[in-house]
Amino acid sequence: MQRITILGATGSIGVSTLDVLARHPERYSVYALSAHSRVDELAAQCIAHRPQRAVVGTAEAAGRLAALLRAANVGTEVEYGEAALCAISSAPEVDSVMAAIVGAAGLAPTLAAARAGKKILLANKEALVMSGQLFMDAVAESGAILLPIDSEHNAIFQAMPQFGGRTPAVRDASAGVAKILLTASGGPFLTRDVATLEDVTPEQACKHPNWSMGRKISVDSATMMNKGLEVIEAHWLFGAPADRIEVVIHPQSVIHSMVSYVDGSVLAQLGNPDMRTPIAHALAYPERIASGVAQLDITEIATLQFHRPDYARFPCLALAFDALRAGGTAPALLNAANEVAVQAFLDRQIGFRQIDRVIAQVVEQLPHGAADSIEAVMAQDAAARAAAERCIGQLAR
Repeated sequence: MQRITILGATGSIGVSTLDVLARHPERYSVYALSAHSRVDELAAQCIAHRPQRAVVGTAEAAGRLAALLRAANVGTEVEYGEAALCAISSAPEVDSVMAAIVGAAGLAPTLAAARAGKKILLANKEALVMSGQLFMDAVAESGAILLPIDSEHNAIFQAMPQFGGRTPAVRDASAGVAKILLTASGGPFLTRDVATLEDVTPEQACKHPNWSMGRKISVDSATMMNKGLEVIEAHWLFGAPADRIEVVIHPQSVIHSMVSYVDGSVLAQLGNPDMRTPIAHALAYPERIASGVAQLDITEIATLQFHRPDYARFPCLALAFDALRAGGTAPALLNAANEVAVQAFLDRQIGFRQIDRVIAQVVEQLPHGAADSIEAVMAQDAAARAAAERCIGQLAR
């Protein structure tokens, strides 16, 4: 019986994870769940799954959750704050941690899980974008098992050669691999006239053609910053330099990514676009379990299309490649500026095409330091957020 902590339980990844776990009660139990402020949803999950612990973002939210659980006669211990998140990620009772908190807020608890040697199911890409070397060093030192949940990285993991060991770090991109090919749907504006993107609304940006995702990630998909962050993540997971990672637009979202080998072979992982597939793969690895996802019927797929991304349409993708090549804290600056800019867009403070302008200005203005400590990374994160807020204030005048 594997005991699981889910960080970000009320988000789309958390909900999908609970769905897979519920299909296999003989294999898995829920140790802890977390959410920031969606108390009613977390309470319903606690009533259904009876975790030992639950963590929320604030004291006020904790009080509300505790009252709801008392009324339902559920004995889950309620806590709040970052220290509590780290505690449920590193507790001795925990076997696996689903790291699904969106953004920089997920960094500390995910790093705590790595240092504690847990099996980490990594859906929080910011842990690697912001502090890739620190995170991978912690995994190697503790003997943690690191398995990617992003459909693209999970696909690469399955197509990459394995030479033994316990983490994706042993999926060595130098071992006969010519290139990693990250597929991208292109989001909702793939064929829209670029000149009209200034007029995009948050509702339109959040309407992804293939995937059901949260609002922030949906906007990142529309700008393709999500793919840019995945490029940086792939660099750390698989040891591939920027010039051996390529993004390919694939609107059908059937091939989730590919690995091209020096002998001319290309291995791809295919499946219906449902996050329960990579979640089930990582939960049971190296075994396979049912995920609840319908089997892919390749006879019903009329066409698979592929083409190169247009950086004029998707400047955020180019910014991410530039940050990876710059190294140091440049990816942390990129990520922080993007989080602030996307939220400003969702709050209707700036336009869609101003997201990449805010990011570019922040990354150009601030010095890129060494990402050699979590304190240095978080200091750069804070500086980038402040710079982004100033930039947004100027644009909003």
